[in-house]
Amino acid sequence: MKVKVLNRNEEEFTRERAQDLKKVHRNYEPALHQFQRAHEYTRALNAAKLQKVFAKPFIAALTHSDGITCLARNPRILNSLLAGSADGDIRIWDIPVQRTLRRLKGHTGAVKGISFAPDGETCVSCSTDCSVRLWKVPFAPLEPGPVEAEEAPVFEFQGRNAFRAIDHHWREHLFATAGAAVEVWSHERSEPVNTFTWGADSVLSVKFNPAESDVFASTGGDRSIALYDLRSARPIRKLVMQTRTNAVAWNPMEAFNFTAASEDCNLYTYDMRKLQAAACVHKDFVSAVMDVDYSPTGREFVAGGYDRSVRIFNFNAGHSREVYHTKRMQRVFCVRFSGDGSYVFSGSDDMNVRVWKAEASEQLGVTLPREKHKAAYNKALINRYKHMPEVKRIVRHRHVPVAIHKASKMRRIVQDSDKRKLQRRIQHSAPGAITVKPERKKKIVAELE
Repeated sequence: MKVKVLNRNEEEFTRERAQDLKKVHRNYEPALHQFQRAHEYTRALNAAKLQKVFAKPFIAALTHSDGITCLARNPRILNSLLAGSADGDIRIWDIPVQRTLRRLKGHTGAVKGISFAPDGETCVSCSTDCSVRLWKVPFAPLEPGPVEAEEAPVFEFQGRNAFRAIDHHWREHLFATAGAAVEVWSHERSEPVNTFTWGADSVLSVKFNPAESDVFASTGGDRSIALYDLRSARPIRKLVMQTRTNAVAWNPMEAFNFTAASEDCNLYTYDMRKLQAAACVHKDFVSAVMDVDYSPTGREFVAGGYDRSVRIFNFNAGHSREVYHTKRMQRVFCVRFSGDGSYVFSGSDDMNVRVWKAEASEQLGVTLPREKHKAAYNKALINRYKHMPEVKRIVRHRHVPVAIHKASKMRRIVQDSDKRKLQRRIQHSAPGAITVKPERKKKIVAELE
């Protein structure tokens, strides 16, 4: 006679400490689990809901005495941030401790641009007082407590006109300024090394390419985006658009690609080799886009708008994946990603530099391996079931202020009306009489070489 006996080893089922987890035995045979997909979908739905519950992106506000006009992050140190304001005050912030390290005094007009040198120990700033100043940047001390002190500039460059923007070369001791023209300066000379002009009476912004460091781009008051090369004495190309471009940012991982922030509420990503059409059009803002900056990974960028919101886009997505706003935040003039891509900084008209999380529901501080595994599992679940209606609705939904909601609703009505009008014109016209321009080419007026 054959008898089956259940035999269990007591050591396998007894915990050594009360804090230990109980061992759970599971049978992973798929034939025995007919509802596995249903259970997984429920987990994905719960993960999407929990992601919304824990989405608290705002971290801190760093106060100035006037509106913030420009920001710059240190390329060598993660915790260092420079902020310039409209009263000529520049502050070096120690972000983790939320304290001011130095106040750089010298400008008599509004600070319009600020940029770090590649060594992270010096920075340059420009102002409407027709001057550029070179500063030394100290490191944050280890001891806690206030360490605020005033510091004078190391050197001063005097220009003929007010400056609008500045950006430092990624490898050499050179920097470019935007004003009445694009001027390239050296640390060792008090006069510009090169001057570039191409039709624009005023240049609004300038940006060096981090991958191909001798190439840089500028945006002008004549609605143009111009490309330059320091190795040649003249500009390379110029793109004229229907509306003015306020800022431009290069993708640090793709040397040819840059994104332009336009006055028509959109951002346009271009390949500098093919300027006939935009590679991608990024929508969602309801007012002019004031600034844009790429993450160090090159996979996403942040943009700030005149509609008092900050939005984060994937580099190839037409709509934003995240929108940040507060009741007190006013028009956003400058935005920056942190050096590790985990945080976002925004400077606005209400005299505050705000610190946000790049991932709204990310857990701060030290996480256990088990917590990391759980977060990765939840993220994979949401990604797997993102096409399902319930999960898609929860993941996509964002609360926005009433003014933005009404403005976006009105924009949709106007766009739908224009689309219907175009369709009716095509229906009542001879075949081929009306040519429809695609969205990526619609805003381009001309390309000059």
